[in-house]
Amino acid sequence: MTKTAAPLVVTQGDPSGIGPEILLKAYLARDDYGLPPFFLLADPAHIARVAGELQLDVKIEATAPDKACKTFAHALPIVSLDYDVRGFPGRPDPADAASTISAIERAVACVVKGDARALVTNPISKSALYDAGFAHPGHTEFLATLAHRHYGGARRAVMMIWAEELAVVPITIHIPLSDAPKRLTRDLIVETGEIAARDLAARFHIEKPRLAFAGLNPHAGENGALGREEIDVIAPAIATLRARGVEASGPHPADTMFHAAARATYDVALCPTHDQALIPIKTLAFERGVNVTLGLPFVRTSPDHGTAFDIAGRGVADPRSLIEAIRLAGRIS
Repeated sequence: MTKTAAPLVVTQGDPSGIGPEILLKAYLARDDYGLPPFFLLADPAHIARVAGELQLDVKIEATAPDKACKTFAHALPIVSLDYDVRGFPGRPDPADAASTISAIERAVACVVKGDARALVTNPISKSALYDAGFAHPGHTEFLATLAHRHYGGARRAVMMIWAEELAVVPITIHIPLSDAPKRLTRDLIVETGEIAARDLAARFHIEKPRLAFAGLNPHAGENGALGREEIDVIAPAIATLRARGVEASGPHPADTMFHAAARATYDVALCPTHDQALIPIKTLAFERGVNVTLGLPFVRTSPDHGTAFDIAGRGVADPRSLIEAIRLAGRIS
């Protein structure tokens, strides 16, 4: 099977979250959105139960990756994880953590072998995985570890949240806000910018990606009056990127970067802190944002939301972010 002919692989995520529901709804909408063929790594019996409880008319067929494309036209192809799900929608069971982790590991292996051409991950519950001994901060870091395991070399994964209106990269991610200024180094900014520029060119076919950097402080530091991070750290990093041929601008005041006219001047906004980046895109495209992992030797996308245990099993989960994640994975792979 060639990579161009291979389907996408989708992981189950936490089986007690909304992942199974939105996956079933995405499959039902496959023709409406022109989704590429995909197969799901999951417990077929659990997915069938969820479909029945939510009255979603989806035919399910256990299959192998090399049969998935033919199956996709008439049934949802599921490659069994060989784990029986113990939890229920909205009521996770710690015993299911092993299957959640296994799905990610096997999905990466499928991409490495050429059984799938890209990976789409459903939401996981990090707290449930931590209780089971999961040693990684989250999905992104675990995928970087798996990439190193299969391909070797140092791997740093970068999170980009993408929608048609806006793409953003938080330079520091899941750390306390008080730690961000200490973690925001010139090297980190330069490395993040180079990874973003390289993958936007290679994956998104943007010939000369335009990177816009936000300042850390109000008014981008007001020439040092409101903080020196822009002068001492961010601006020198931008100068280094420019010297290396990357089209980078800033640091810009974060509060003036995200209106329509400003967005037209760049391809991705890189922000020093998590919320600086994610608040604008979740305001503009809350239901359609896609988490794209840059810096990996394979394509990985994910919905830009969590497990939503509070609404799991109620039939109200919106599948649009997963649909967009599947569409984007097909497009850039």
